Amino acid sequence: MEGVNSDRMGDRMKEQTIEELTAMTDGHPLIFYDGVCGFCQRIVQFILPRDRNARFRFVAIQSDIGRKLLLHHGMDPDALGTFVLLDRGKVYTRSTAGLRVLRGLGGGWPLLYAFMAVPRPIRDAVYEWIARHRYRFFGRSDACLLPDSKARERFLDY
Repeated sequence: MEGVNSDRMGDRMKEQTIEELTAMTDGHPLIFYDGVCGFCQRIVQFILPRDRNARFRFVAIQSDIGRKLLLHHGMDPDALGTFVLLDRGKVYTRSTAGLRVLRGLGGGWPLLYAFMAVPRPIRDAVYEWIARHRYRFFGRSDACLLPDSKARERFLDY
């Protein structure tokens, strides 16, 4: 996947209502990812081929659409250092979001949902450690993902 500047959004997107933005998901769970985080982009690239039913939709936290939706759901996009999943109007973060996504993938990945039995503070502590070091381990990117033409329809900000 190639990179593209996330500022390419037109004024039309900025003027859309929350209802219009939410309708863009067409009832699919929405994954918010850090568009400048190499690890986060790799996670999206991991999910795409394993999401055999094209269940998930994606949006960069830094995009106008991502920011607007996060603010609507009471989250500060400038203070986020976490993975966010919006599913049926409910927001999930950190390890819970990640495990819920794994549950929706094909293959054996849903088996990892069993880790929900681990107390959330323990799961989130591991998640936070990885999140805190993600730029050091996986680098930064000056551009958000540009999905291939087949996957592009699953991204709200393209």
